[in-house]
Amino acid sequence: MRDAYICDGIRTPIGRFGGTLACVRADDLAALPLQALMTRNPEVDWSALDDVVYGCANQAGEDNRNVARMAVLLSGLPLSVGGTTINRLCGSSLDAVAIAARAIKTGEADLLIAGGVESMSRAPFVMNKADSAYARTMKLEDTTIGWRFVNPQMVKLHGTDSMPETAENVAAEHGINRADQDAFALRSQQRTAAAQALGHLAAEIVPVTVASGKTTVQISVDEHPRSDTTLEKLARLKPVVRPDGTVTAGNASGVNDGAAALLLASADAVRKYNLQPLARVVTSTTVGLSPRVMGFGPALAIEKLFARNGLGIHDIDLFELNEAFAAQMLAVTRKLGLPDDAAHVNPNGGAIALGHPLGASGARIALAAVRQLQRQKARRALCSMCIGVGQGIAVLLESVL
Repeated sequence: MRDAYICDGIRTPIGRFGGTLACVRADDLAALPLQALMTRNPEVDWSALDDVVYGCANQAGEDNRNVARMAVLLSGLPLSVGGTTINRLCGSSLDAVAIAARAIKTGEADLLIAGGVESMSRAPFVMNKADSAYARTMKLEDTTIGWRFVNPQMVKLHGTDSMPETAENVAAEHGINRADQDAFALRSQQRTAAAQALGHLAAEIVPVTVASGKTTVQISVDEHPRSDTTLEKLARLKPVVRPDGTVTAGNASGVNDGAAALLLASADAVRKYNLQPLARVVTSTTVGLSPRVMGFGPALAIEKLFARNGLGIHDIDLFELNEAFAAQMLAVTRKLGLPDDAAHVNPNGGAIALGHPLGASGARIALAAVRQLQRQKARRALCSMCIGVGQGIAVLLESVL
């Protein structure tokens, strides 16, 4: 099969819940990285773009009605360019990268954009239709994150643990204590602060202009990191699941807004449009597991990828693992035989510091991996994520520089 190259990538800043990006519609937010890619790659004939594949986990509000296609229309891409929105919850945009790469590898496409978007601040409340005439039992459901309109059979078969509850389950099953979780969270914040100081994150970001009263403000820095975090502050936070629990707001990812996109091309398209290949998408895997321990999914997805490709932990120069919770991160890294503070795991911090806009996070970590491979002049990066309702995904990237 042909090679599929990542040639460019860009993302918006990640906004806090109810923060400066909360005033930006999801479809508008999704269009911004597309516009940036067009500006950054003027030699590309954008009418030749085969498709835009975007991940989005919610799709219940302004991100409904195929937000990928809406983003294409809003961005100024030619009308002839299609768009499809996929939903593998947290893994959506990493799956989008894998889907786009497969289309190129099989010869069905030459040029695609893969990415994702999530505006968790603007996720709506929704209400089911009445199940009887003159019903007076209407119930609002919050679509920001987690279960809604639950199938009773799902409760019986697998339970409907919330995301923090799944992290507590993983912590209990794998013996992950609170102190180690807080230490991991602090390292994430410290690494992100260092990356910001070095300008590593600024290189990934396209600024977003938002209205502020009668003027406008340009947002160019991630909002979620807390550079003043200390172990003492983390230790004072109360558990969010139960009084004797270990999962807190400080050692969990955030609820956030953001969008990210990557430009993928075949060797023919690289030559035709004078693109610079940065990394090739080698392969990907997905797995399922019990929803109650969904956070352990990356360990299983990575082991499956290793087995299929004859690789091992020492063949990987860089890991970008989505930090849904410190508890699940430590369970995964320990299962893989990696130290808790491994320097090549999320060297610029992760979602605990940066935030986790669900549908955009996979593309963000793929972008981070590509850029870090360049900085390190390293060969292989492995991106992986846990996924709500019990899944894991892994994507292997290989530098071409």
